[in-house]
Amino acid sequence: MAYVAVSALSHPGLLRERNEDSLAVGPWTLCATVTENPQTLVFPLGTPLAVAVADGLGGHPGGHLASSLTVRRIASLGPVLDSADAVREALRDCNRAVFEAGRGAEGGDLTAMGTTVAGIVVQPESLLVFNVGDSRVFAHSPDGLRQMSVDDSPPLRPGQRTTSMVTQCLGGSPGFQDVEPHVTAVPRTPGERYLLCSDGLTDPVPPEVVDEVLYEHDDGGAAFALWKAAIEAGGPDNITVALVRTGDE
Repeated sequence: MAYVAVSALSHPGLLRERNEDSLAVGPWTLCATVTENPQTLVFPLGTPLAVAVADGLGGHPGGHLASSLTVRRIASLGPVLDSADAVREALRDCNRAVFEAGRGAEGGDLTAMGTTVAGIVVQPESLLVFNVGDSRVFAHSPDGLRQMSVDDSPPLRPGQRTTSMVTQCLGGSPGFQDVEPHVTAVPRTPGERYLLCSDGLTDPVPPEVVDEVLYEHDDGGAAFALWKAAIEAGGPDNITVALVRTGDE
């Protein structure tokens, strides 16, 4: 039987007091939670299955609320996300929902709460890869690691490897701003693995280390080893990792 296997974990890192990352795997969500042991879920391949990582904006109140609202909405819409247009509209719907939630919040100024999001929708013959912001989606195969998402971030200066700034996100401003989600359809390749992560992994851990870990470990072991690499690099931000693999047996 064809299947989708997802191994994931989420952790605040070493410097942040709160985990503002959230995760959706099909109908299952993990919001502002601490896990160090990867959890693996297996689903039959058929109905569209959405997997998404959302990273609440640091320095803005309510980032954890924005990320959890986003993944819960994606989880509820997952089975009907059967086209690139459907995914774009779902992300625009999440953007409106985050903005409206911030404007309607009581007991604090949450009008600028926001989140990035990145993920894939797995279908029998293809994948829909999507993102808004700088959370990332990678594919890993014997040919190496390649980024499939598109960073919404300003150009890097000479010698600069990363930046914490984003040029668009869901919510994130007192006044409503529409978003232009990045959505790409690609063929599904059985056995190829897909890494979804927040920048708590990619900022401190170089791509060549990520590539090496994925070569050396299976799904759950790789998720744990990637988290450990981010922690050993200082754990400066929340770390969320999801590894997705499809198979036909």
